[in-house]
Amino acid sequence: MPQPFAESARSTVGLEWELMLADADSGDLVGAGPEIVEALADATASERFTVTGELLTNTVEVTSGIGHTVAEAVGDVTDAISAVRSETDRAGIELLSAGSHPFAQWYEQSVTDKTRYHSLVERTQWWGRNMMIWGVHVHVGVDDVSKVMPIVGALSTYLPHLLALSSSSPFWAGERTGYASNRSLVFQQLPTAGVPWAIDDWGDFEAYLDDMTRTGVMADATEVRWDIRPAPRWGTIEVRACDGMSTVAELSAVAALTQALVEDFSRRLDAGETLPRLQPWFTRENKWRAARYGLGARVIADTEGRQVPVRDDLLETLERLAPIAADLGAADELRGVDDILTRGSSASRQLAVADAADGDLRAVVRHLIAEFHAGAPARPWPTARA
Repeated sequence: MPQPFAESARSTVGLEWELMLADADSGDLVGAGPEIVEALADATASERFTVTGELLTNTVEVTSGIGHTVAEAVGDVTDAISAVRSETDRAGIELLSAGSHPFAQWYEQSVTDKTRYHSLVERTQWWGRNMMIWGVHVHVGVDDVSKVMPIVGALSTYLPHLLALSSSSPFWAGERTGYASNRSLVFQQLPTAGVPWAIDDWGDFEAYLDDMTRTGVMADATEVRWDIRPAPRWGTIEVRACDGMSTVAELSAVAALTQALVEDFSRRLDAGETLPRLQPWFTRENKWRAARYGLGARVIADTEGRQVPVRDDLLETLERLAPIAADLGAADELRGVDDILTRGSSASRQLAVADAADGDLRAVVRHLIAEFHAGAPARPWPTARA
């Protein structure tokens, strides 16, 4: 099936950030998403950002406009957060983000009343109802459709790096899972989710879509739920591998790394290079290692099977990408990756808080709320009900 790929300015950035809604006193999730989205609909209609619902009513998603820089896209997202807070503050609801909520139970959550969500749950059953997960999606514009699948394949070699940096789901339904990113392994249980297939060019991707739609696996390209996927409607590559980032600074850092990687690969294609790609079994193993060990993982770095600490590989990558990030106006944001390596990912910070609180996961929720507040301070917003 022919699948047009929209025109998009090269290496522009778009961000999607899924946020939890939690009761200010108990820290448990609150199903107020639809009411918040409805209340903001008129007030935000003319803005660059959007505020939308998600699968579960305990979530709102804030989305940027098209940013020429990471800072521009992040600015849109922080404006959206201020708008959301104009509603949540008056309702005694707090905002936070991580790949999972430390203690909430899936069977206590409500599905948003939309046909596509009900259809997903009907098909996937227990796994669909268990999707108490929050993530970040980073879109980067690609200027030539012939580049898309080679870049997706090359980006897959950095899937463990992005997942390790963003890892923030060490708890699940009140239990310590032993994984830095439990979310990533839960999400890949859905049909069409997980590591991208090794597809060489756009024609092969169109053939894949044809196979999947005529056999009823999915309706269209929007139901490709790979960790890294083409987004034909927007003319972008969308990195969906990351857990929900707990702070704006970490969101900015991972967005800058993603943008710089895509631009690096695009330049190498312009120079006539063949982009690197690992064997699919190495890519899958690398994802599992990052999910399990986070920034403590050792990853398979090349087709020969050389293994290195993901931290060391990230430091080398940052040095190589620094000039590209400077060209993109994202040098400061890229340096934020080094801050994550110094402080540890959200997963490690959550575990440290739990240990200090003798396992009280309410303390972890308070910690996540405080981190989110510090990184995205509230600003005045003219609400529809003011």
